Amino acid sequence: MRIFITGASGLLGGLIADRLRARGDEVVALSRRPGQPRPGLTWVAGDVVEPGPWQDQVEGADAVVHLAGEPLDARRWSARQKERLRESRVAGTANVVAAMARSRTRPPLLLAASAAGIYGARGEEELDERAPPGTGFLAEICQAWEGEARRAGEAGVRTVCLRLGVVLSGRGGALPRMRTAFTFFAGGPLGDRRAWFPWIHEDDVAGLALHALATPSLSGPVNAVAPGIVRMGDFARAIGQALRRPSWAPVPEVALRLLVGELGASINPGMKVIPRAALAAGYRFQHPALDTALPAALARG
Repeated sequence: MRIFITGASGLLGGLIADRLRARGDEVVALSRRPGQPRPGLTWVAGDVVEPGPWQDQVEGADAVVHLAGEPLDARRWSARQKERLRESRVAGTANVVAAMARSRTRPPLLLAASAAGIYGARGEEELDERAPPGTGFLAEICQAWEGEARRAGEAGVRTVCLRLGVVLSGRGGALPRMRTAFTFFAGGPLGDRRAWFPWIHEDDVAGLALHALATPSLSGPVNAVAPGIVRMGDFARAIGQALRRPSWAPVPEVALRLLVGELGASINPGMKVIPRAALAAGYRFQHPALDTALPAALARG
C-alpha cells in the first residue's frame, strides 16, 4: 500500500510509519521538519495548517493517516495557545480532507487522530463510542476536529477517528516526565486519585492503526484505550512499584492549575472509556493490562 501520513516526525507518526515500512508499504510522510530519507519512506515538507504543494501528494494514496496537531502540553494555555491548538487540529484536518476531495484518484480511507477528551469529565459513567460528547474546551475541540474528518465520510471515504487515551511511551509524552518525578521521590496521583484514567500503550496505537487499514467494516469513532482501565491512584501506584519508588505525593487539581494553568483540569478529568468498537472489530490488544504495559513502556525510555 501507499500511505500518506501527517505528523510523521512525531512520537506516534514515526512509530506507525516504521510499522508500515516493516511490512513493505510505501510511506509518504508530511512534516515541518523532514527527517532523513530511508527505504520505503519519502519525506514531504509542509505544514498541515497551510494549504500548499504537499496536498498533491495525497493523490493516489491507498489511505491517509492524519496525526498532526499541536501537543496539548507544548505551552501554557493562553488565549493564543488555545487558538493554536484548535487551528492545528480543525484547520489541519480541513486541509487534509480538501486534498482528498480534489484528488482524481481519491484515497478510500482517512484514519484521523482524535482524543478521549471528547467525552469530558463524566465520573462513573461508562463511555463507549455511542456516548454523546461532553463539555469543556477539549471536548469542543474534539467535536470540531472529528466534524472536519466526517466531511471525508460524506464524500464516500471510509473514515476512522481514533479517540486516544493517554499514550504510554518511554520515548516521549507524559510518561517520561512522570518517571522523573518518581525518580526524585516526588511522584503520586495527579488530581483526584479516584478518577478513571484511560490509557493505551504506543504499540496498541500502531496496532489499531494497522488493524483499521485492514478492516473495511471498521469506521466512525474508535476509542483507542486499553480495556484494562484503572483509576489515577492505581496508575500512580503502578508507576511507583515499577520504579521502586513511593507514590505518596499527590498533586491536587488546584496545584496542577497553578503549575500549568487551564491544562491542569484536563490532565485527569475522570473518564471511564471502553474500547468497544476495537474489540468488536476483532482487535487483540498487545498490552491490555497496566501491570504488563507499564514496564514495557518504561523499558524503552
